[in-house]
Amino acid sequence: MTVLAGLIAMLVVAALGLWAAGAADLPDGAFPRVVAATVVTAVGGSVKFAGNAGAIAETRAGLTVLPLSVTLTGALVVAAGFLRPLRHRAVTGAPELAGWAGRVAVLWLLALTALALAARRTFAVSLGEGGLSELGDLFGASSPRVGFETDVPVTLAFGLLWLAGVLVLALLVSPGAPLPPRLLRFQESVRPAAYAMVVLLLAYVALGVVVALVVAVTRGHAAQTLAVVLLGLPNLVWPVFTIGLGATWDGRVEGPFGLPVPQVLDRVLRTPDVSTLNLGTLAEQDSRVWWLVVVDAVLLLAVAFLMASRSPAHMRAWRHALHMAVALALTVLAVCLLGRIDAHYGLSLFGIGDLGGLSGELFLRPRLWAALGIALLWGLVTGFLGALLASRTRHHGELENPKD
Repeated sequence: MTVLAGLIAMLVVAALGLWAAGAADLPDGAFPRVVAATVVTAVGGSVKFAGNAGAIAETRAGLTVLPLSVTLTGALVVAAGFLRPLRHRAVTGAPELAGWAGRVAVLWLLALTALALAARRTFAVSLGEGGLSELGDLFGASSPRVGFETDVPVTLAFGLLWLAGVLVLALLVSPGAPLPPRLLRFQESVRPAAYAMVVLLLAYVALGVVVALVVAVTRGHAAQTLAVVLLGLPNLVWPVFTIGLGATWDGRVEGPFGLPVPQVLDRVLRTPDVSTLNLGTLAEQDSRVWWLVVVDAVLLLAVAFLMASRSPAHMRAWRHALHMAVALALTVLAVCLLGRIDAHYGLSLFGIGDLGGLSGELFLRPRLWAALGIALLWGLVTGFLGALLASRTRHHGELENPKD
């Protein structure tokens, strides 16, 4: 039931998002195939693109992006299903835990194999009318085709890795999940920090949903907004969270591609050269961007307070600061790795690219090491302040055993 519930939830979210984006109008009954491919990519699977445009024409395409709304939905449902049989138990043996996870993994691989085999389709690309179409007819490139198919072995490998990460994170986050006796000594330091980081990421998604609803009501474009929410809202709000901390991303939008982002982001990215995306460049377009710093500070203090409140009363403030710093750095690392986008498409004839204005490139990449350093500093400061705030809310006599 865990695997089935997770896949159904992901398929429903992906289908609704693609429907809102207009993918239901794809020819030859391709919509279910695209939905399957979306779910495959959501768990880290690999979808390869191939083209056939005649003897003297060439198509090329590539896409590296995770639809994180679908990913997040599947992770939450699978984690809840995995933890459900283990509730109301304080301790469990490692063999029992491994056996339960192994059964889930076997069913997951079988279901993912079927999904990967279904995720393949080829489409015809129209060259339009006029001279370009006639030239294509002359040289046998009148009906260039581009398609996709899943790399099954790579998909199964990364899909299994995704599942393992979800199950491990579920055990780390849930305060009621049983652990093997040898791991119980780590729960006081790891679980509060892991729980706080999950709350932080979900809080940003919730804020994103609220903003999206306001935009849909006040500015229209309800279908496009729904597509963004159901397919890639975390792809937008989580990198914005790192930018609020002070991180920098490099990106570019060229050709017919576009990012489902506010206009201020699109204006910064759509330049002839590689663009720098940070608080400074965004503030040049809209000074309200500086409010991101305030939002980050408030949410980080809140989750630091939450982490300290769930930790043992005798733990020192400096240890809370270290735990918060490490947890926040790992969270920013995950956002930087998951939030990368790389897409390109090209159609050429005789080596001449950009036929019919179809060629383009889109990428968004973080400056990783600088982002991690900034996250460590934010974590140290907010973790220390959160511990001080939590210590003032404890009842008298609770701060016993001050020594670590």
